[in-house]
Amino acid sequence: MSSAAEQEAVQRARVHGRPEDGRTTAAGSNGGRGARARQAPARTVWPGAPTPLGARFRVGPDGVAGTNFALWAGGAEAVELCLFDTDDTDDSTDRADGTGGGGSGRTVETRCPLTELTHEIWHGFLPGVLPGQRYGFRVHGRWDPWTGARFNAAKLLLDPYARAVDAGAGDDYGALPPEVYGHVRDWPQQHVADTVRDDRDSAPYVPKGVVVHDDAPDDEWCDDRRPKTPWADSVIYELHVRGFTRLHPGVPEHLRGTYAGLAHPAAIDHLVRLGVTAVELLPVHQFAHEDHLLRRGLRNYWGYNSIGYFAPHAAYAASGTRGQQVGEFRRMVRALHEAGIEVILDVVYNHTAEAGELGPMLSLKGIDNRGYYRLQGDARRYADYTGCGNTLHVVQPHVLRLITDSLRYWVTEMGVDGFRFDLAAALARSFHDVDMLSPFLAVIAQDPVLRRVKLIAEPWDVGSGGYQVGAFPPLWTEWNDRYRGAVRDFWRGALPDVRDLGYRLSGSSDLYAWGGRRPYASVNFVTAHDGFTLRDLVTYERKHNEANGEGNRDGADDNRSWNCGVEGETDDPDVAALRRRQLRNLMTTLLLSTGVPMLVAGDEMGRTQGGSNNAYCQDNEISWVDWEQRAEPGWRELLALTSRLIALRHRHPVLRRRSFFSGRAHSADGLRDLAWFTARGTEMTEADWYAPAATLGMYLSGRDIPGRDAHGVPVTDDSFLAVLHTAERPVDFVLPGPPWAAAYEVLVDTSLEEQGEAPGALLAAGTAVRVDARSVLLLRAVPGDAEAGAGAG
Repeated sequence: MSSAAEQEAVQRARVHGRPEDGRTTAAGSNGGRGARARQAPARTVWPGAPTPLGARFRVGPDGVAGTNFALWAGGAEAVELCLFDTDDTDDSTDRADGTGGGGSGRTVETRCPLTELTHEIWHGFLPGVLPGQRYGFRVHGRWDPWTGARFNAAKLLLDPYARAVDAGAGDDYGALPPEVYGHVRDWPQQHVADTVRDDRDSAPYVPKGVVVHDDAPDDEWCDDRRPKTPWADSVIYELHVRGFTRLHPGVPEHLRGTYAGLAHPAAIDHLVRLGVTAVELLPVHQFAHEDHLLRRGLRNYWGYNSIGYFAPHAAYAASGTRGQQVGEFRRMVRALHEAGIEVILDVVYNHTAEAGELGPMLSLKGIDNRGYYRLQGDARRYADYTGCGNTLHVVQPHVLRLITDSLRYWVTEMGVDGFRFDLAAALARSFHDVDMLSPFLAVIAQDPVLRRVKLIAEPWDVGSGGYQVGAFPPLWTEWNDRYRGAVRDFWRGALPDVRDLGYRLSGSSDLYAWGGRRPYASVNFVTAHDGFTLRDLVTYERKHNEANGEGNRDGADDNRSWNCGVEGETDDPDVAALRRRQLRNLMTTLLLSTGVPMLVAGDEMGRTQGGSNNAYCQDNEISWVDWEQRAEPGWRELLALTSRLIALRHRHPVLRRRSFFSGRAHSADGLRDLAWFTARGTEMTEADWYAPAATLGMYLSGRDIPGRDAHGVPVTDDSFLAVLHTAERPVDFVLPGPPWAAAYEVLVDTSLEEQGEAPGALLAAGTAVRVDARSVLLLRAVPGDAEAGAGAG
């Protein structure tokens, strides 16, 4: 909370025309980018403090308001703080291309040497510098790429701790300007280009930090209440902030594609009706666009190219980029929390947007290249475990501090509830190998803030030994791609037997039943942002990434998909009906499986990317959610089924178990908590598991659920039988008799387009039920002492 002195100081400065939070005028039509900055006389710099890092507005000595700046730069010889303001008295042109002017003013750069050095942290306090001030750093030191030193004071560098960023590199350009590179990008001898220093000023072309007020006003944040949904009760919904509302007809046009758009009641209403408990947002840290995309007229859409780990991506803000994005993000989180929905961020701490030795110099590369990045034996080159040109050196204490400070900031000050770590194996590497006792994992495990939030690992990277599914320690859940592969293969008829499928449906105990881990250590998913959408999974067998401009060479070739006999969209009604049935099969399988289900935005209503399985650079209708799909009967019914299955999952604890099944009988009648059946109604034998099979029955007993509720009462539930049948012909499945059930009530039949036709049918145990070709039948087991017709709903 702001002190009275701070508030008074800000108000006093506003009266005298100094920068203010959210109201500072941008320099010209381009926010100062592309402008040739005029240097102003140096300002007074007081010693300040080395902590906290970054720019912190506060009241300094003698009650004077200002901002403390602190930057770790281990190998630097000198550091200059650069402040950027607009000189409104200058009517000359303000852009490098000669356009602009008209009284809008020219950008003025004030360079302030930071002479205080404490434990490799350069720091100083500048009185009168208030929220809304744009800034950056110039770091002096040796240019010696052969030893990994790439200091270049001609390059303006973004503060790694900047809480807000004004614009981003490449936003207004058809290619990254050569000035943003630390080396001469276009040097004739490209094999040594990275060793030739570029002395042109990059300030007009790069993103700049913005000083923000650290504390949120009382009426914005302090009464926020986190949902704190238990892992076992969670249903995750992966979405893109921009793509989710960009075409939403219920969101005002000026809010579409923004944090405010996601916070709009029309957007939240869909999430609530669907029943998901958490949104997993694709990267919202400030990111930059790659040069090769800009040259093709494209932009980085997914955002896995981070450059600012504390700043909400400015382009997703409807309210402005001079600090307003921070408040807008907080209001979005609060709105989601009020609806009972948690916010999980997809975070990219494994690499940055600076790429390899031929990449741009935007921040860490110029602050201390050797200190922030893993380098090879030849220190000119970067160790690349990410496939993106560089890897952050997480073993270094200051890098680990940067990451953990960022994580704590998003939890404590921005209100988020958890994180999904992109290429988490890269973070778990010690010096070379993946190490589950690595500093990163050890710090997370003992941190009093971070160990209490949701932690999801993408448990692999592209380096040797990087595939670590099932290996992360307790506290962590993992994206389980073994689940994705098994379910896709089963429904396309490619599994040699059902052993792997049995493990995946029941919580993947072969991967996670160790060290106190639980079934919810497995995040089950069939689709994710990378790869086919659910609809494309049953429509295409080959990727169609031509729009990316890479000759369709990008993206995975092994999609484990089946197009139902025709590649691409078709008017054939039989093929279209089969595809919709396959979608119902996949969605039903996902939501009945033990573990934490994750859906991708739009899959519940038939979103398509036209066969693209790598839409990372498609900020257009290819990637955006098409809300008109809801009006089409086939997709409307899929949405209704998805909502109904999620509601069923929420009502029944047997579908969201907190402990693994034992498979053993716990009573004299021989009833077990989990049993598997063949189409003959007999329990699966060892030989059955190894034989080819197109039909599998899974019985979940609600009588033997370990654990008690909040009042100490043992948890009990209905029991269910799910029959999965992937053959192209129907099968007569014999329903198991006592002790499993006396009768069965049909709840879901995916062979039916409209599920209103399915519930209510009561079938006697021991009789055969017709299971249609390629379908799932979900039945509630009715015990012998229950009245016929009792239903689960």
